[in-house]
Amino acid sequence: MVMTQQLRKNKVFLVDDHPIVRQGLTLLINQERDLTVCGEAEEMHSALQSIESAKPDIVVLDISLNGPDGLDLLKHLRSRHPKLPVLMLSMHDESIYAERTLRAGANGYIMKQEATEKVLIALRRILSNEIYVSDRIANNMLRHYVRGDQGAQSSPVTELSDRELEIFRLIGQGHATRQIANELHLSVKTVESYQAHIKEKLSLHSARELVQHAIRWTANDKIA
Repeated sequence: MVMTQQLRKNKVFLVDDHPIVRQGLTLLINQERDLTVCGEAEEMHSALQSIESAKPDIVVLDISLNGPDGLDLLKHLRSRHPKLPVLMLSMHDESIYAERTLRAGANGYIMKQEATEKVLIALRRILSNEIYVSDRIANNMLRHYVRGDQGAQSSPVTELSDRELEIFRLIGQGHATRQIANELHLSVKTVESYQAHIKEKLSLHSARELVQHAIRWTANDKIA
């Protein structure tokens, strides 16, 4: 009698604040013979705790989370688990976020509106020690490397630091200063300082202009 060796499944941990997205990804991944979902979380602190016990082979991480965002969580993961592969999943414009997340240590970036099979392709490439990004981002990065040409910025928002971008996004989602401070565990004064830097970089002259600009940008940035 010939014994067949059972294929070891790579364990995937999901971090997304939308239950429907997590459920859809779980159904997609668990149908595969080489992949299985080993756990999930909807915000940074529970994710850090659960990842310690689940010991996944790869993390799928959404940028937009309640409280500290996925980019913040990515940096925590890199300090705790420097070799743990991370695929960033987002509905945000990749021209704003893709290169920034790769610089922070992500192994790939994929837009939520991509076909589902591309999520599986991305997971397998990253598990094979490759980087996964769209052809557009790969071409941009190659051009920057070869020519030293940063190209035309798609938006002044690209000049914001990671923390400034996080606060700008929260403003666009209707969060008040004190609420942002509480969610990010910062003082109100610190958040106000970041807001002042954002206004300066975006050539905005008042808090009202900042809120209006943030709302417009957030609405236009959400592709899905």
